Amino acid sequence: MAQRLSAHMTVMQNAAQRAAKRLLRDFNEVEQLQVSVKGPGDFVSQADMRAEQILRDDLTKARPGYAFLMEESGASGSENWAWRWVIDPLDGTSNFLHGIPHWAISIALERRLPDGSTEIAAAVVYAPAVDEMFWAEKGTGAYLNDRRLRVSARREMREAVFATGIPFAITSPRNRLAFARTLGTLMPHVAGIRRFGAAALDLAWTAAGRYDGYWECGIKAWDITAGLLIVREAGGYATDPGGGDPRTSGDVVAANPHLHPALRDAVIDGITAAEARSA
Repeated sequence: MAQRLSAHMTVMQNAAQRAAKRLLRDFNEVEQLQVSVKGPGDFVSQADMRAEQILRDDLTKARPGYAFLMEESGASGSENWAWRWVIDPLDGTSNFLHGIPHWAISIALERRLPDGSTEIAAAVVYAPAVDEMFWAEKGTGAYLNDRRLRVSARREMREAVFATGIPFAITSPRNRLAFARTLGTLMPHVAGIRRFGAAALDLAWTAAGRYDGYWECGIKAWDITAGLLIVREAGGYATDPGGGDPRTSGDVVAANPHLHPALRDAVIDGITAAEARSA
């Protein structure tokens, strides 16, 4: 029996699917896209901007008072927002522009609590090229299309496959050093490490048990906010290396409950070594 969607989730999935139609048309003509370069390895295309505008228009029409935090256009709306959309209209832009069908639309909905803190209330990560809709709402579980998701049950590091993001040219020296140390620590002890180039999908695939965990340092809130909730609602842990909120620190460690402590320890070791070397 299909899971009944809430009003928020219906709005989010409909907006993602409408933006996806435009992105898929552009993906099929990727050679003809006009692309400008924001920085090494960080491209923005007409497709990206068009998708962001579709999402903004649809979500504003459905929920006029909500604020936005978006990759291309930044923050907008009231600073004292009660609800806010956090959106990456095209996660995996480099994959998209090279014709690699591993990219996604990421939409999260944050809610401000009475004490002034915020929580992630709902999330969608949609991979249009394979028609996979990962989604979750706080307290109701995580799903892939109509199927309930659970993180993997593996307990041994030697059986684990982890995902990460390899630093590129504009990455800070601290994060490059931390990555190298963490990678060197993990590689002799795990079954494999993958880099597919889309953080939102790395988290969604961790929720689905395709990966046993994922880590990355120096990542933006719009890349991970939706995925954090999907992992947690699938029974996993998603924190920063110190156990705090990755939305604040930009560093994320996500895994099943059995492997999260060991992965965190490896990332902490990498960061500690990098900071000592940079001091």
